[in-house]
This record gives sequence, structure tokens and C-alpha cells, in this order.
Amino acid sequence: MLPLIALFGATASGKTALSLALANRFGGEILSCDSVAVYRGMDLGSAKPSAAQRALVRHHLLDLYDPDEACTAGDYARHARAVLGEMGGKLPILAGGTGLYARALLDGLFAAPPRDEALRGLLRTRAVSRGAEHLHRTLARLDVKAAELIHAHDVAKVIRAIEVSLAARRPMTEQWSAGRDGLTGYRVLRLILAPERAGLYRRIDARAAAMFASGLVDETHGLIERFGAACRPLTSLGYSQAAAVLRGELTEQEATVLAQQGHRNYAKRQTTWFRREAELHEAHFLRGAGNSAEIQAEALNLVEAHLESA
Repeated sequence: MLPLIALFGATASGKTALSLALANRFGGEILSCDSVAVYRGMDLGSAKPSAAQRALVRHHLLDLYDPDEACTAGDYARHARAVLGEMGGKLPILAGGTGLYARALLDGLFAAPPRDEALRGLLRTRAVSRGAEHLHRTLARLDVKAAELIHAHDVAKVIRAIEVSLAARRPMTEQWSAGRDGLTGYRVLRLILAPERAGLYRRIDARAAAMFASGLVDETHGLIERFGAACRPLTSLGYSQAAAVLRGELTEQEATVLAQQGHRNYAKRQTTWFRREAELHEAHFLRGAGNSAEIQAEALNLVEAHLESA
């Protein structure tokens, strides 16, 4: 079986730095696992690896779609499995923080019911008339675990979770374990970055501030002009606050503060997700940030032992 390294962690935990260190040491290539980085032009808000970093190590699964195109977890998994089949013996390093994408690739997805457009229309109308939080409370009554994992403002995911739960008369998260087409032929080493909370939050705040200072509002303006304001990826953290600046609803300073808080909340949900994944699969928690020399040394030793055990 072939080795595969899966590196997960919350936003701003240092996944890019550690994935580059691993790739350089073991001659690997990096498979991004990020639901925003799959979109072209969404660079600053997704903290996409820089051109210089991408020149040093080959990266995959970035810039797959325009922002007005849909990319589901299933779409991502199909792209990722195609990339794995073409790597020619290079060590694949899956790195990112989108848990559902990682699950789709490694464990496979359950056979979800077809879309019910009538129900979807009703739920969209309810989200507008009663608010996203009302819809999220509906999901919590149907599937409390899904409600914990999906943010109330991610209306599209909330609607899909409600739709799936109602169609099967069973919580969506209970269905996830049934009928999956898991990845075969690979020995997966799961590494999870877990910096202490205060330090992680400082990193998150600094990153969000840097995004705005580097031109996130201008990037968002260009995306809206090309693809329209209704594109779902533009509702993601950072971009939604930048769009509010463009509408005159927030100052850039206010938008930065809201983005920082949103990313901190997102990091909590990511931490919960990966903790639960570790309960299902053996995983190694790295108690620090990915740019730490100590954490990099620990990870290098774990990967080396994994490769030697083949």
C-alpha cells in the first residue's frame, strides 16, 4: 500500500508551513483541502499558498473552478483521486482545514438523496423571512451534530442538511457512515495541528488583519464585478465582510474585527470536527503551530517512521 500524509488543523494553525517542510524533506507534493481555495481569484481570503511557495513545491487542487461554479465535496473527492492516480510515486501530502472535503476523499460519501427543489425553495424563503438563525434551529431539532458543525449563516449547507435529514427521516450525520466508497490502496498517517487556543487566536487575528491590509476589499470588488455578488463562495469569511465594506455597511476596521471573530468561531468548529475524526481514526495531535521548529521535527519523525513501516 502507498503512504499518504493527511495534515489537518484549524485556520491559521500553520498547515502551509508544515506541509512545505514535509514536502521538501520527503520529496512530496501537496494536495490542498480547502473549500475556498478551489476557486480561481479567491487568493487573499483563502490564504492560498503564494506563487513562491507553489514554485518550490507542486500544489494540486487549487483554482479548479470560477466562483460562480459549484464545487461539492464529491466533486473535490473526484478531482483528488484523479490527482493521486497521476502522482507517479511522489508522496501525497493532503493539507487543509475543510473536514467534509477530507472525509469525502478518505472515507467516501454516503449515498445522499436527490435534491428536492420544492423543499429548497421553501427553506430559502423561510431563511429570508425568518432569518438564517431560525433555519439553523430547525436543523438542530433534526440533527444536533450537523448543527454544531455548520455555521448558521452558511444557509446552503443548512438547507442541504435539513433536506437530507427529512428525506431519510434520519439525521444526516448518522447517514454518513452508511454506503461510503472509501479510498483504498493507501496507508494514511493523520496529523492534526492543535496549538493552544490563545496563541491560535492571536495568529487568526493577525492573519485576518493582514488579508484586509493586503487588499481583500479590492480582490472582492474584482470578483463581484466579474461573477456577481450572489456567488456562494463570496459569502465565506473575509469576503462577506469585505463585500459589506463595498456596500457601505461597514468600515474596513469594523469588517476586520468581524472577520477575526468569525474566523475564531470557525476554528472552534474545525477543532470539534477533527477531534471527532480522531475518535474514528488513529491520529497524532501536534500540540503547537506548524511553523514551530519543534512541531516540524516531531512531524518529520512521525512521517519518517510511517514511511519506514511500509
